[in-house]
Amino acid sequence: MLAVGGCQSGDSGTGGSRQGFRPRDAVVDFGRVLEGTQARRAVTVLATGRVGLTVTASVEAPFAVVTSEVSVSGGGATEVEVVFTAGHGPSEGMLLLSGAGLTESVRLTGLGIRPTPCPERPCFDARFDVAAGMCVETPLEEGAACTPESRCQVDGRCQASVCVGHPRTCDDNNPCTVDACSPTRGCVTSRVACPAPQNPCKVGLCDRDEGCTAVDADDFSPCGPADCQKARLCFSGACREVTPPEGFVCAPATACQGEGTCQGGVCQRPDPVELAPELSLELEGVPVAADGGTVLLVSEDALYTSVCGGDAGCQLVAYTRSGLLRYASSYPDGGARTLLAASDAGVVVHAPEGLEAYAPRGSGARLWQASWASLGAGEGLPLGGAAASHIALTHEEDILAYVAWRAVPDAGGGDDGGTAPEFARLVWLSGREDAGTLLGASQVEAWRGEARLGLDVLGTAYLYTVDGRLARVEVSPGVTDGGGGTELKLSALLDGGVPDGGASLAIAGGRLLVGARAFVPADGGVPVMLSEGGGGASARVLIAEPALLATAGQLFARACARTDGVPCTAREERVVLRAVDPESGHVVWEVDALPDEVAPGTVYEAALLQGGAVAVLADAELPEGHQAWIQFFAQGARVGSCPLPSRPRVAGAAFLGQHLYVVLNRDGVWRLESYGLGRDFTTEDRGWPQRHGGPSRMRNESP
Repeated sequence: MLAVGGCQSGDSGTGGSRQGFRPRDAVVDFGRVLEGTQARRAVTVLATGRVGLTVTASVEAPFAVVTSEVSVSGGGATEVEVVFTAGHGPSEGMLLLSGAGLTESVRLTGLGIRPTPCPERPCFDARFDVAAGMCVETPLEEGAACTPESRCQVDGRCQASVCVGHPRTCDDNNPCTVDACSPTRGCVTSRVACPAPQNPCKVGLCDRDEGCTAVDADDFSPCGPADCQKARLCFSGACREVTPPEGFVCAPATACQGEGTCQGGVCQRPDPVELAPELSLELEGVPVAADGGTVLLVSEDALYTSVCGGDAGCQLVAYTRSGLLRYASSYPDGGARTLLAASDAGVVVHAPEGLEAYAPRGSGARLWQASWASLGAGEGLPLGGAAASHIALTHEEDILAYVAWRAVPDAGGGDDGGTAPEFARLVWLSGREDAGTLLGASQVEAWRGEARLGLDVLGTAYLYTVDGRLARVEVSPGVTDGGGGTELKLSALLDGGVPDGGASLAIAGGRLLVGARAFVPADGGVPVMLSEGGGGASARVLIAEPALLATAGQLFARACARTDGVPCTAREERVVLRAVDPESGHVVWEVDALPDEVAPGTVYEAALLQGGAVAVLADAELPEGHQAWIQFFAQGARVGSCPLPSRPRVAGAAFLGQHLYVVLNRDGVWRLESYGLGRDFTTEDRGWPQRHGGPSRMRNESP
């Protein structure tokens, strides 16, 4: 009997003493744990015999044991410490305990809680409460130091849970700077734009002691027409007509042609060659260009296109400026999207159901979506949503959009056979914190026609509608009829004061070029209407865009030279580029902007270049097919023209730095290409240098 008893399971075989263990709990719950943090729990192991033993512990991620082996004395207890590293959502695991030929298990559970970003409000301390799953705010004590929400206040102190500060002083005592305070940016300083002297051989220069003065322009600076027979050049501040010397540079070098010099009274320059693209990529589909929308955005070091085609459906495609594919991000429903604007906060697009933004890097995932209903349209039908010219990005990369919609009959529409009313409002969306959230809105108003938005260098927003209304956007506390928390008020500067103005708005140097017809001071005042004359032609019809503005305005117009009263045919009509004086509204110079002297054509894009020149991408309808050129204009003359290869059809383009980026179709294939402009040509980075203020279409004045 003793021999049989000594061989029983669990017996050590020495004197009848037993080895064994068991965990005290079958389940250990770590509870709610903040994502990315750790929680520890002790699992108690009890010895069930009179002889001590060693227990081995093992577990898989996201759980871990601090010590893989523990010793427990006979009849005693010990603890195995387990660590839980929380992810997002519930986690389960199994702790395995082995010893003395036995294996026991303990079920482990835990819930990872992803914290909600807590709002940062002055005079409140906010923290995320894991147990409650929400942010909890605690008021700071009275008189505690705080940072005012407006950067135009300093030395803030909490008073009744409101941060109250003293006004910030931004005056730098320099008459050559314009000093102001922006609630979002603080002190903002820009250089004084001295008025251009009437004498073309004088330039405005601001002196700290004397203010704006006129100094001599550099000798040999052109002050009028110049060729190799005679040229009007500056000498010691006076404009003189002289015969240019041999070797005088009569035309600058371009990417396709060397500079021209006067030789024997003639401007001699090498023959132009066809441009070769520095970058040429086949697109992932057909570019989306609904209603003439933006086809290409260039932001920082990235290029963005919206394309449809192939198995991927419609997608946002991003490249580096050197041509590497960053990502091709399919839209959630596979439907088309139109590009609106791009910044470091995201690529904003017009979607069928509202506005959306996609990440500028990584995989290009959708960051947020704001439905038309959330923007105030309710059950209405959007009138084109928010076109590229109806949207602007603030310096903080928030989104301002002027949205319009038509009511439906069951929501107050028109009677049978009538027309449903049309409405519009300005909305302000967050671009970063709680991106896509409606921060403010204007009152709903009747749709006044096509509109343009723009921001000046201080971040002040302006809205122009083609019925002649020019309004400054002002922010005031309160709740609008459609919610939004902050009311945006449209303070009229002009109302009906620009007759027959087109859908156009450009801002630079404290002036607004509105409707392609008038210069208006940013603080209101009397508008300067543009002269209708120029070039000896009988008729000019201003083109709303491109409208460029820095020290002077650059506009395009359709011209007809007929004087017999018979309307021009399409082949007789020309497009001219004209420079206008913002002080007087008079035309300074005008030049035919089409590449061919006879054939009709189209202007696609234009940009101001440093030094006052203008670059224009245009084509001509030649008998053998379309041909596109990059052209350069200065002082009323075409100084260079470079053909793009193989007769492409242009869809969209943007100038940036010393390059043109263009989406085009060549031989039935859609491509993204870039071309150098030449060492003497660099796009202007101040003012309103392009159609929509910049290649990223943010509609912001560059300081």
